[in-house]
Amino acid sequence: QVQLAESGGGLVRPGESLRLSCTVSGNLFSLYTMAWYRQAPGKERDFVAKITPGRNTNYADSVKGRFTISRDNAKNTVYLQMNSLKPEDTAVYYCNTNLNDWGQGTQVTVSS
Repeated sequence: QVQLAESGGGLVRPGESLRLSCTVSGNLFSLYTMAWYRQAPGKERDFVAKITPGRNTNYADSVKGRFTISRDNAKNTVYLQMNSLKPEDTAVYYCNTNLNDWGQGTQVTVSS
């Protein structure tokens, strides 16, 4: 079974940045479409961004222009660079493969 491990979350102030990482086990990472989702307290899990094996990207409207998804196939890792963070970005962030494998999540809190 594929294992995903997110890291990089934390507490930041509005306007600051964070970079999340998600490392995936196995040797098929380069074939996966990878995505980030987030879930705020009391809300459903929402799509944030995705990147295909060909490095095509797609973003939720709420993060366009602020977040950037990227991948390093040599490291089996997908990243989410989050800039200009807002309090409404506060959530647990999860990474996901197109085979519906999920990580445990990493908490991002944006607060002054």
